[in-house]
Amino acid sequence: MSDFLKETRGNGSSGQPKPNQLQQKAPALDQLSIKKSSLILRAINHGLRQDMIRLIDKKGQVTVTEIFVDMRLEQSVASQHLAILRRAGIVRIDRDGKFVYYRLNLPRLEMINEMITNLLK
Repeated sequence: MSDFLKETRGNGSSGQPKPNQLQQKAPALDQLSIKKSSLILRAINHGLRQDMIRLIDKKGQVTVTEIFVDMRLEQSVASQHLAILRRAGIVRIDRDGKFVYYRLNLPRLEMINEMITNLLK
């Protein structure tokens, strides 16, 4: 039986929670933070965007043209997915004249990875 089930079963056949469980309160849930977190996780949970992340990681920095040529996508599709990754803070842009380069936001990805790892414990 999992630890969670053991803890929630209570202290015997009565089905009543343990006394220390009654004293604990649920953490306050900030709806805006929950919404932002879900948008970040949804941005990562897409096969095409995961492929884009791998491509950017492999090359270090890329233009939208490199992405749609390498991945054989329409330019508008590549741009839309990059915009989602940018809004989630997963990629950042660097401008050099008329060129826009996309790079991974490595500190952000490390933070997301750590958060997910902690959730899965």
